[in-house]
Amino acid sequence: MTKQDISEIKKLFTPRNCSITRICGCYVDGEKNKKTELKQAFLALPEEEMFKYFEILRKVLSGTPGKNLLTLAFPLALEMAGLPTAEGGEAEPAPGAAQQDADSPDSLNPHQLLMRLKESRLKDDSLLEQYYDRIIENYEYVGNYLILLIHDVYDVPGRTTDGIDMEDASDEIYEYILSCICPVELSKPGLSYDAVENTFHNRSRDWVVSLPETGFLFPAFNDRASDLHSVLYYSKNPEELRESFVDCLLGCPLPMSAESQKETFQALIEDTLGEDCGIELVKNIHEKFTELAEEQKEAPEPLVLDKNEVKTILADSGVANERLSNFDKHYDETAGENTALLMNNVMNIKNFEVKTPDVVIKVNPERTDLVRTQTIDGRECLVIELGGSIEVNGITVRSVPGGAEEDQ
Repeated sequence: MTKQDISEIKKLFTPRNCSITRICGCYVDGEKNKKTELKQAFLALPEEEMFKYFEILRKVLSGTPGKNLLTLAFPLALEMAGLPTAEGGEAEPAPGAAQQDADSPDSLNPHQLLMRLKESRLKDDSLLEQYYDRIIENYEYVGNYLILLIHDVYDVPGRTTDGIDMEDASDEIYEYILSCICPVELSKPGLSYDAVENTFHNRSRDWVVSLPETGFLFPAFNDRASDLHSVLYYSKNPEELRESFVDCLLGCPLPMSAESQKETFQALIEDTLGEDCGIELVKNIHEKFTELAEEQKEAPEPLVLDKNEVKTILADSGVANERLSNFDKHYDETAGENTALLMNNVMNIKNFEVKTPDVVIKVNPERTDLVRTQTIDGRECLVIELGGSIEVNGITVRSVPGGAEEDQ
């Protein structure tokens, strides 16, 4: 999903635009026991509660696509399971599907369960219980948490070529469910003011629902239409994607995390360049990524780089052909033959940093020409051209003509 698609759905979670039909939930304690459940029409909630739920739901659609907002594709086996075959039978069950009555929620694979939940409009208690049970069984969390689930039907407005919505011209209905898991924690201790007695007392601690740790939107909303082949997954921490949990609940493979992509790319550059991995060559690679980012700044989706595109960037940056001769081998060993990398994850074009064990220097990425290496007195030194005003710890200092300290 693009930023624009995500933003369009996120705007639905306001009193003016809300069309949510139903909200359901299950409160689970630290021992994995169901303490209570809720299910009711969303618009029947008190206004104050609605606003709190809106805040939670919007959080599931907040973040950076490719980092903590991931569009995941369902494996074909999940979607095909249970569908009629050309011979008139049914396709083989997908891996992980229980061998039980085909009509039992326990036998449904992740994609089938999500489809049934959406189609039931969250009014089938057996489906809801199965959904809660799968989360409780597979979600690793120390403490209490609340599982929330909503159903909504969005009448997608038509849009003119210049981007203006036409509320009375719609030919697309987007029906979806959105779910999230929120920690439930004790409020902090403190003093509270008692207006009746006009004094302060120790405040009673109670259990408070926090913003979600993880959640998803199904089906995905791609090109302003329903995409039953994919789901948008949210993780508060982009480095803790909960692979085993996602596999059990959604059945979708997860991509490499943003930090892992960055580390993989750095290792790939070091292995490929070997002894040629110097400051000038790394500067060239950074500048090439900056040019790409400028070309793609109007693109709706993050730029995805495959093996050949990364190799082309290195070649355009001046990496010697003899170094690139083993690039494919290094890429397959480091990242994986079919692994794609997001440009925003592997290179921070807004920052250029030179780091040694004792010194860290941050340079305006548009002025990397000010940094170079030079051999002085037999030692390799980092040389930075000084220009304009100079500050040290906030104190304006003056440079010395000739580059040497004045005699005292």
